[in-house]
Amino acid sequence: MFVLVNLKAYPCDPIAVATAARDVADDAGVRIAVAPQAADLSRVAETGVETWAQHVSPIDHGSHTGSTRAAAVADAGAVGTLINHSERRLTLADIDGAREVAAERDLETVVCANDPAQAGAAAALGPDAVAVEPPALIGGDVSVASADPGIVRDAVEAVTAVDGTVDLFCGAGVSTGADVDAAADLGASGVLLASGVAKADDPRAALEDLVSGI
Repeated sequence: MFVLVNLKAYPCDPIAVATAARDVADDAGVRIAVAPQAADLSRVAETGVETWAQHVSPIDHGSHTGSTRAAAVADAGAVGTLINHSERRLTLADIDGAREVAAERDLETVVCANDPAQAGAAAALGPDAVAVEPPALIGGDVSVASADPGIVRDAVEAVTAVDGTVDLFCGAGVSTGADVDAAADLGASGVLLASGVAKADDPRAALEDLVSGI
């Protein structure tokens, strides 16, 4: 199981979370990555934790004020990127464009989807993984794997039917080791979460609980 922690724009210390994630990953032998704000990518990467961007734009050099180039996040130390998060929606064409520019810089890609149908459509674009995240459960206290396990199961089937090489991650409400275990039992190969770690009083303890069953 891959644990991808999205710090969003939460008022947390990205270096403290990154350091905790690095140490827990090393101790547990589990893959954990952190996706900080773009301005913090270099500092987070310097901790040695696996570092991901929260977004890349489907652009290269040019008049693109406010956009995020894949080359820039790669140069800052990122090895992967989220695309089409529920809070940063893109058109299908732009999702494909973002995936292409990310691939040109050897960035892994996780495309977010609201439901199984979108997950299947995203898989057709050829990302490394698709993360199914029902928007109503994002930031909540109940994991989608517990609230509606059928969504995860159906998303796994939809993605596999399109491209068996694309992984399926589970997001929305994930915050405990039990949530991670439930996601794995449903066929997910990773989890995407944010507040469960970024808002935790003790991020290291939260991470240790998340990977306790892996």
